[in-house]
Amino acid sequence: MSAEKRLREQICLLAKSMFDRGLTGGSTGNISARTGDGGLLVSPTGTSFGRLDPARLSRFDPQGALIDGDLPTKEMPLHSAFYDTRSTAGAVVHLHSCHAVALSLMPDANADDFLPRLTPYAIMKLGRVKLLPFFLPGDPAMGDAVRGLAGKRSAVMLANHGPVVAGKDVEAACNATEELEDTARLAMMTRGMSPRGLSDADVERLVTTFNVEWDS
Repeated sequence: MSAEKRLREQICLLAKSMFDRGLTGGSTGNISARTGDGGLLVSPTGTSFGRLDPARLSRFDPQGALIDGDLPTKEMPLHSAFYDTRSTAGAVVHLHSCHAVALSLMPDANADDFLPRLTPYAIMKLGRVKLLPFFLPGDPAMGDAVRGLAGKRSAVMLANHGPVVAGKDVEAACNATEELEDTARLAMMTRGMSPRGLSDADVERLVTTFNVEWDS
């Protein structure tokens, strides 16, 4: 089996796993990954994570031209912005996960540090998460907003919409996205209960020990 065929199957397998566990529903969400030649495989527009076809993924060449498969997601500006500004990005995942969206609706949501510091793994896998304002789905301005971060964040939260996370490969991006949703779920479960979060010293030790990319 070729490396690209394995990647196609991995994308569809991970997408279905997230769909089956309710992390994104219907035809929501999109996913992309770098190919060995520097091109991209992208989930097509209007498709369900539960029923992606490896053979019909949108295939882009290294110059960004669509060369095979169905038409790509309308959220391509988001994906392109991460790849263009983060040299380490090997995959990008965008979900409509409910708890993350719910947390973005809260009036006290922190735009510069969206996730409360509740667990070590959110910090280790995501660093600081930027909360971006609401945009219409497919608006190229979303990509412009990501580009405006100059590659300093691996994850953003689109208000009233969903998270977008870049990782070194498709498995890492999916794992980090799930960590974001889990942390948002914890935040909503404990909201109003004054939970004991990690201290600044705890965060500093995590950042230093695990070489976390921590934009301050």
